[in-house]
Amino acid sequence: MDISALKNRLDTLNNAGKKQSTGEKIDYSQYFWKPQPGKHQIRIIPSKFNKAYPFREVFFHYGFAKGPVLSLSNWGEPDPIIEFSAKLKLTKDKDNYFLSKKIEPKMRVFVPVIVRGEESKGVRLWEFGKEIYTTLLGIGSDEDYGDFTDVIEGRDFTVEADYKEVLGRRVISCSVRIKPKISPATEDANQLQKWLDEQPDILTINRKREYDDIKDLLAKWLNPEENDGQTPNSESKPLSDTSVPQSFNAPTTSGVNNQKTNNFSLNTNPSDKFDELFN
Repeated sequence: MDISALKNRLDTLNNAGKKQSTGEKIDYSQYFWKPQPGKHQIRIIPSKFNKAYPFREVFFHYGFAKGPVLSLSNWGEPDPIIEFSAKLKLTKDKDNYFLSKKIEPKMRVFVPVIVRGEESKGVRLWEFGKEIYTTLLGIGSDEDYGDFTDVIEGRDFTVEADYKEVLGRRVISCSVRIKPKISPATEDANQLQKWLDEQPDILTINRKREYDDIKDLLAKWLNPEENDGQTPNSESKPLSDTSVPQSFNAPTTSGVNNQKTNNFSLNTNPSDKFDELFN
């Protein structure tokens, strides 16, 4: 066991904790690559967390806080928003069902990449949604291309980014195209080893909230009037604007049936029954 490596990792974790506790802002650009309008050439690197599968599916809650909230399901733990969504489905009420779908966690996909021309910045995470994910999976499933993450006989990708309107918002949309020629990720063995060893972990960059903390966010979202008239930022968005999922607003009471006593309805003083739903 490498004692020096253990000490270095301990120092990193301790320093990260100090940054969070003092409110110091984290420079996310060192962890994430966000493509700007134009053409970029990248290389997808094998993931240190799963060498057989470079993609990492991560689930977030949007709209409950100023930024995305990691779902506890990423750790295989109970999540109060998921539990509440399941309870809403059990009511068999149409409005509750739509609300349950709205608050379910949304999947974002992360893959470690090297950006050509910026190799000195090391491995960063590229975040995207289902459209790009399925495109890359389709390319990876094509035997004619082989393993595009192979560090010796893999392939680079061309990423073309441009602005487009999505739900009234101007966001960046990307398309990907695999390079026809195989090539090594790098000719520098030391640099390659560093890329394989030093990769950011998305589940440690964003703060993991406790169960009760997420439950409190849900309660405030359902009862914004009890939060001094302030609602959480409904414009919260993912770390990347690529394939941005629709942000949702705090629920309204219009159209919700409050005549059925066997349903959970937003008009039936949810704070009276809220805690009971998690028992």
